[in-house]
Amino acid sequence: MRSQKKTILLAAPRGFCAGVERAIEIVETALQKFGAPVYVRHEIVHNKYVVNELARKGAVFVEELDEVPQGAPVIFSAHGVAKSVKHQAEAENMIAIDATCPLVTKVHNETSRHFRKGKHTLLIGHAGHPEVEGTMGQVPNGAITLVETVEQAKTVQPPLSDGIAFATQTTLSVDDTSEIISILQHRFEDITGPSGEDICYATTNRQNAVKKLAPQADCFIIVGADNSSNSKRLVEVALKFGAHNAILIPDANSLDLDSLSDLSVIGLSSGASVPDILVDEVIKKLQTRYDVSIKTEGSAREDMVFNLPPILKKR
Repeated sequence: MRSQKKTILLAAPRGFCAGVERAIEIVETALQKFGAPVYVRHEIVHNKYVVNELARKGAVFVEELDEVPQGAPVIFSAHGVAKSVKHQAEAENMIAIDATCPLVTKVHNETSRHFRKGKHTLLIGHAGHPEVEGTMGQVPNGAITLVETVEQAKTVQPPLSDGIAFATQTTLSVDDTSEIISILQHRFEDITGPSGEDICYATTNRQNAVKKLAPQADCFIIVGADNSSNSKRLVEVALKFGAHNAILIPDANSLDLDSLSDLSVIGLSSGASVPDILVDEVIKKLQTRYDVSIKTEGSAREDMVFNLPPILKKR
């Protein structure tokens, strides 16, 4: 029986960003052009639902290029890859299609440019994340030092070089990263930064939307994968800016309705790799038990569109 009233504060924008939409379109267009199967190195984006839907259409996900049959198309994920991966694909004459988000490619180009100028780069990011591995793989070993925390920013000692630069992973906490950058700029007065923000517009917009709603929320639900950096950052932002609680769930099946029974206001958003259907299913599950009213909050418009790689463009 639906008796208890719940207000859902639905954050906007949320869900897919332009880089994710482009990556998914690349896989679907490659399937149309080359036929199934098309191989994808690593998850195209960090979302099991998206990966499973593309697998159903004929995409085969592999960990390394050695698993790709000779002559088959292979797609690099939206997170980017090291230069060594591209070189291997070229050496083996693979039909390689790069789905790296253009905003990640921007960071790759920055770090390569710093290296050519003899500068050592301090990369702000999370160890083990595929985007960080891809960025560090743009230059020889030792040319980049990873900085993960404020504490590391206070103590990092880059090797002697012709200068120091910094770059960041695109999916970090805007506020935490700003603090790290401030420390680095204070310690290294001549440090060079990007011409604009490395953190992507979608990450910033989603965090800002959650910040505004967090003080009103008894609990903030973020739909996203556990290995999604931008989704995990949304949970942290919700807690930091006033939500009494915040949880990360991959889908509606993981939502415990009993845990929400005493709550009145629930915030809801999703990471940049999450399709709308997963958020809709969370709302529907809440509606099965509670009398739900939905308020969509947020004003940032997103109209960015990225072109497909030349190999997939129609002639």
